[in-house]
Amino acid sequence: MLRVLIAEDDLMIADLAEEVLVDAGYEVCGIARTVAEAVALAHKHKPDLAVLDFRLADGGLGTEIAAQLLPLGKLGVLYATGNTSQVVLTTADGDAVLSKPYSSTDLVRALKIVSEIASGNTLPPFPNGFQMLRPAATAPPMATA
Repeated sequence: MLRVLIAEDDLMIADLAEEVLVDAGYEVCGIARTVAEAVALAHKHKPDLAVLDFRLADGGLGTEIAAQLLPLGKLGVLYATGNTSQVVLTTADGDAVLSKPYSSTDLVRALKIVSEIASGNTLPPFPNGFQMLRPAATAPPMATA
């Protein structure tokens, strides 16, 4: 069972995401509202995957979480954010992004794709609002799907 960390400052969204992911067979190892909470949970539980909002409650960014967790080894990172037109994310930041609002089905499929990226077996169909991140050298500004 894959362990998932959720970093989301909107507790209603976080609780719904947790419920959806648990129903889909994932183990949610914690919900964090801030960068510090997310990093502490990750060090304690060593998740396989993370669903990160871009902007968090403490004014921090989901990218700060991913950067601080690099020393722990490979962590599949899915950004779930409503800010996709305002940010440029690359593979240096994570694996993929899912635009809010998203459906429960899209969240589960997007997280499955992120878990498949390491194996190189990622195949469509991709959920609405989903984009795999590009390498930093080739990343144009992101547009919403």
